[in-house]
Order: sequence, then C-alpha cells, then structure tokens
Amino acid sequence: MKTMRLIGIATLGSLVLMGSVYFFQHVLGYAPCKMCLWQRWPHAVAIGIGIIALALRDARLAIFGALAALTTSAIGFYHAGVEQKWWEGPTTCTSSGTQGVSAEDLLSQILAAPIARCDEIAWDFIGVSMAGWNGIISLFLAVIWIVAFVRR
Repeated sequence: MKTMRLIGIATLGSLVLMGSVYFFQHVLGYAPCKMCLWQRWPHAVAIGIGIIALALRDARLAIFGALAALTTSAIGFYHAGVEQKWWEGPTTCTSSGTQGVSAEDLLSQILAAPIARCDEIAWDFIGVSMAGWNGIISLFLAVIWIVAFVRR
C-alpha cells in the first residue's frame, strides 16, 4: 500500500475515534472524565500531523503521528487499568473512599468532584471499555503510522 494512503488511513482512524467520542458525549450523553479528555489531545495532534503530511506529501512526519498514536494508546491502557482497579488513577479523578473523612471534608470532595469519575466504566463493548478500545485501536493506528514511516 502506498505511504500517503497509509498516512490517510491513520489520520482517518484518529478522526473517526474523535468523532465517536463526541457522538458518545453530545448525542448519547456520556460525560467524559479527566483521563478521557487527556486521550483526545494526542488524536488531535495525529490528525494535524496527518493533514500536514498529506498536504506536503512528506512521509517523514509519520514518525510524529506514530508518537501521538502511541501516547493516546498508553493513556487509554492506563485509564482502562484504573477502571479495572488494577492501579490507582489521579486522585482528582477517582474515589478514595470515605473512611476517616469528616462530613465537612466529604462535602468539599463531593462539590469539587468531576462530573464523571475515571475509575468507573461508563460504557463497554464485549467487556472492553471505551478507554480500552482507544488503547487497542490507537496501538493499531501507531503500527500504520510506523509502516508508513518505514516505507517512505
């Protein structure tokens, strides 16, 4: 497959993932947590890199698309692990329990809490959360970017 076509596919992949999360958020009503938002930034960067690489017909930029895809994949896998309680996530995004917390402190935590928690699975398909799917699909997109870079 031609290098520019691979870059186009990888760019389109990030664009479809971004469109999907906005559909889930604005049409289906799933509020994103802090880590969900973190996963969007590298996709935006990958889309920008893809557009520039296609416009300039410069496949050397594919390495940066791969780095962006690997970044969002890593965040997605980390987030999926937080959802599965395999490790702790950021304290500003998860629940730490209520033992030893005064009523006043608990109320402050509740009022300062984000709309969606990072340690809860809002949606899954065949047992894999949105964060997990982002990790898997973005890793696949990174491979496409790398193949495009190697074939340049």
